[in-house]
Amino acid sequence: MGGAGFIGSHFVDRLLAVRETERIVVFDNFSSGHRWFLSRHETDGRLTVVDGDVRNVDLLTSSLRGCQTVIHLASNPDIAAAATNPAIDFDQGTLLTHCVAEACRLAAIELVLYASGSGVYGDLGENEGEEELGQMVPVSTYAASKLAGEALLSAYAHMFDVRAIAFRFGNVVGPRQTHGVGFDFLRKLKMDPTRLEILGDGSQSKSYVHVSDVVSAVLLAAQRSTKSFDVFNVATLDHVTVTEIATMAIKLAGLEEATVQLAYSGGDRGWKGDVPIVRLSSAKIRRLGWANRYTCYEALQLSLAEMLEESRTFDL
Repeated sequence: MGGAGFIGSHFVDRLLAVRETERIVVFDNFSSGHRWFLSRHETDGRLTVVDGDVRNVDLLTSSLRGCQTVIHLASNPDIAAAATNPAIDFDQGTLLTHCVAEACRLAAIELVLYASGSGVYGDLGENEGEEELGQMVPVSTYAASKLAGEALLSAYAHMFDVRAIAFRFGNVVGPRQTHGVGFDFLRKLKMDPTRLEILGDGSQSKSYVHVSDVVSAVLLAAQRSTKSFDVFNVATLDHVTVTEIATMAIKLAGLEEATVQLAYSGGDRGWKGDVPIVRLSSAKIRRLGWANRYTCYEALQLSLAEMLEESRTFDL
């Protein structure tokens, strides 16, 4: 689900690069994904693209028949959107996951790999979120939706033998990105190279993980986890602040720092529901043998450069 989106298209790339991959079905409504994300695979007969709504359980079920594993990435991609549209994360999150779980049950899918998020832990400050943490208090409807999705898949795993693994990612960055702080900074600088608006006070600090490292983590866990329902954090060991990202964006845009005014909106977070400090323990996924190839800084440098190149070619 969501295979034509930012993260999903990278899974398609990786899986089609493996000769043993027999068949991939991309199910996407193209609300935030793009066909050009998949264009390099147009002539690969192993790829089937279905333009459909996940809420159409009959179409989803028929499209999944014959598959063994589902990678569920379909959701609202704009975390801050709920500030003005609180229903979006139920309609484009919790409800979609229910439909995916039901279609997987009906199509006899063996394993569901679910993109959850670090927000399920709530606002822990400098404390690390760990998978075995007993109490989680989401502070946004986006995070609440992700946690509800985990609960649904756990229930389906235990009731209907559909194995599931939930992944709580740090902030994922890389080529084809269509949302996120780095993407927003580059767009703002393109519109006004003399002033950059920054939500919050710029001290927000989080882990940024390259999409290629995320794909590696998910596929490794799919091979090595044996539980009926499992959960893994996926994050780097370092962190970067929003102001540091702004500085990177300015330099990569070819601008002088002294010529760009940083205009902070104020407060300790970007919007109500944002978690300003995110620390994730990645010890569990590392015990399976995963290690991130790129640090936060390297991942952001790469992704910003790639987004700049894409913006010159495509209207992003």
